Amino acid sequence: MLLMSAAHAQNMFLFIGTYTNTGSKGIYVYKFNAATGKVEAVSNTENVVNPSYLAVTTNGKYVYAVNETNGDHPGKVSAFSFEKETGKLHFINQQISGGDDPCYVSVNKTNNWLFVANYSGGSVSAIQINKDGSLNPAAQVIQHNGKSINKERQEKAHVHSAVLSPAQDYLLTADLGMDKVMAYKFSPQQTKPLPEDATSFVSVTPGNGPRHVTFHPNGKFAYLSKEMGGTVGAYKYQDGNLTLLQNIAAHPADFAGQPGSADIHVSPDGKFLYVSNRGEENNLAIFSVSAATGKLTFKGYQSAIGKTPRNFIIDPTGQYLLVANQDSNNIVIFKRNSVTGLLKETGQQIELPRPVCLQFLK
Repeated sequence: MLLMSAAHAQNMFLFIGTYTNTGSKGIYVYKFNAATGKVEAVSNTENVVNPSYLAVTTNGKYVYAVNETNGDHPGKVSAFSFEKETGKLHFINQQISGGDDPCYVSVNKTNNWLFVANYSGGSVSAIQINKDGSLNPAAQVIQHNGKSINKERQEKAHVHSAVLSPAQDYLLTADLGMDKVMAYKFSPQQTKPLPEDATSFVSVTPGNGPRHVTFHPNGKFAYLSKEMGGTVGAYKYQDGNLTLLQNIAAHPADFAGQPGSADIHVSPDGKFLYVSNRGEENNLAIFSVSAATGKLTFKGYQSAIGKTPRNFIIDPTGQYLLVANQDSNNIVIFKRNSVTGLLKETGQQIELPRPVCLQFLK
């Protein structure tokens, strides 16, 4: 009985969000075995437009996807119910996301609020979730206003992520255009759960372009990938406030190209941090994390074995790391060394058009 329970705990669902302009069906569902690293195709949606980022509710009943429509139409966000018995997604409804090109979606742990970062729109939206998983129209759309020194890419606000704090009491939004991370006090019981003005914010070096925020499992430290600067910021975190501890490069000192840092995650044991680099690099930078100080030490690079590693994920057991290579149409499965943090190719890949987001469900 114990052996059966252990084996069952190793099985989980993997959801894959994609761009659909080259033949993708939308969202793909796979089974993933964390004991072997093997995957098995289960199902996919039909005719879902550019579900480029996904969020799964903690109860596993619902999946939400942004619909990134490149400004041709207002951005949207779609709700799906998930049937664990069959592994199939069923469309529920869709709402306007509150701005063009939504690129990030997150859900709070009680599964009643959803947040969307609208990249081209430069805004963040709060959308209430009904008990049946359906979405209401946006309760709030908060517009960011500002710019920074890069006239081509930072001509206005570009919100790139919307991440809840470990205590679920603040929403942090990284704005690539403004070179700022804004923190909003989150009050889930209110009809408008966020203040119109940020409770606090932190600025980064002009031209660095903040992209994604992630937290250490202990909740005391936060880490920021800076897309345009190719660096990682390590911060002390407390009550919505970020205090800079360290800036560290995510690429070699002699790299002369344009950085393209993207996703960032800490391993479940809190000992290592990984950052994906796109552009000319197409790799993952690996750092160890000091449990005492939160600071990072560079450990090495791992080729993404593909082009444009937009997003990656570490499975909940910490044994495997999966990289979605958007422009080479493959997801590469690496075995993770829990002692060194280094990655080893397993030889297993998933091939499908333009994968850009990975999410697990136990």
